[in-house]
Amino acid sequence: MPIAALYAAILTPVFLALSVRVVLRRNSLATIIGDGGDAALRRRIRVHGNFCEYTPMGLILLALAESLATPAWALHVAGLALVAGRLLHAYGVSQLAEIIGWRIVGMAATFASLVVSAIACLIGAIG
Repeated sequence: MPIAALYAAILTPVFLALSVRVVLRRNSLATIIGDGGDAALRRRIRVHGNFCEYTPMGLILLALAESLATPAWALHVAGLALVAGRLLHAYGVSQLAEIIGWRIVGMAATFASLVVSAIACLIGAIG
């Protein structure tokens, strides 16, 4: 089973949903670019941006680890941590009264995914 492709497919609707949230808020404010000084739009932009900053590296590392014959269980641990981390972070930051705990747990899960995948790549590359 192509595991990295599975997690890419799971994360794509999240990316699209975050994108649509930005577009809808921009449309409602008639703001073509930037945040127009609107705090809610600024928050949506950052949630989307953070997703865009971390998700590609997570998926690249996952795919590379998979190509190096990393055991499926390790790939699923990294993939599930990436999905959970991105969802928890997005939820925590999306709230107007930011839920810092979800944000922290989300980033910790994302970092754990990156570390697991990077170690798997290192082991596969030198082993």
